Amino acid sequence: MSPPPFYPIGLPGQPWNESHKAQWLAGITRKRSYQQEVVSKIAALEPKFDLLQYGALSYDPQRFPLLALRSCQWDDSKPVVLITGGVHGYETSGVHGALAFAEGEATRFEKAFNLLIAPCVSPWGYEVINRWNPKAVDPNRSFHPDSPAEESAALMSLVKSLRLKPLAHFDLHETTDSDEQEFRPALAAREGKAFEPGEIPDGFYLVGDSDNPQPAFQKAMIEAVRRVTHIAPADEQGNIIGTPLEQEGVINYPTKRLGLCTGLSDARYVTTTEVYPDSPRATPRQCNHAQVAAICAGLKHILAHGI
Repeated sequence: MSPPPFYPIGLPGQPWNESHKAQWLAGITRKRSYQQEVVSKIAALEPKFDLLQYGALSYDPQRFPLLALRSCQWDDSKPVVLITGGVHGYETSGVHGALAFAEGEATRFEKAFNLLIAPCVSPWGYEVINRWNPKAVDPNRSFHPDSPAEESAALMSLVKSLRLKPLAHFDLHETTDSDEQEFRPALAAREGKAFEPGEIPDGFYLVGDSDNPQPAFQKAMIEAVRRVTHIAPADEQGNIIGTPLEQEGVINYPTKRLGLCTGLSDARYVTTTEVYPDSPRATPRQCNHAQVAAICAGLKHILAHGI
């Protein structure tokens, strides 16, 4: 399905004002329950982890507590691995992939690493299946000082309060058909720009840090995920989402300059996973498993090549 030629909110060539943002928010509806689908699963993991509440969203503090899981046997002599999901709340396997790793595979790595897992950074976005927060702000462009997104600010505050210097950071995402049908047209309208259609890659890919790409680390994850689901090919221009390939299934962004979640620290190993849940060749289960496979392969690579 193609996006409309003009987004139904705003005026062509003019950025949104507060009235436009209010109009956008009035059209957002709740579609699923963060409490039932996420909080309950996090709570069930408490025997395996220490459960941390690092804040609550002001939109509804009771409904949207911000929760993280921390290794019970925390040892300051071990390196820290940060795993985040749901920075874009609508990206379902980011949330449930993080939970699946915590439930099933985390114990394999806790002898070597301290784990801090924030499965759903943007619970409002999870419930309404949206990329932004209620202020029409993208949390994954807001990891910088004086962040306009409370979701991003809260996670940065957690990392700072725990005095963490992560060795690795895995941020779990999806690229969906709705990016092209809704979210990119909305972004263009919000900024007062013309929407330029793009191409959604069919398959899994990774986004590394162009200032610290770690190609062998990224390759190890691609090879592991290949056994779970297919890897996204480049388009006719040799790009994925408009960015040249660094290697098969891998592109790089300047994470700190763009305010991306993986730029919140100076971790040596960082990656953003991108699963394609709308592919006819992938099931929700495969999408979750692809997220887990990427984390496990990345951690194995770190262990094999020195911490």
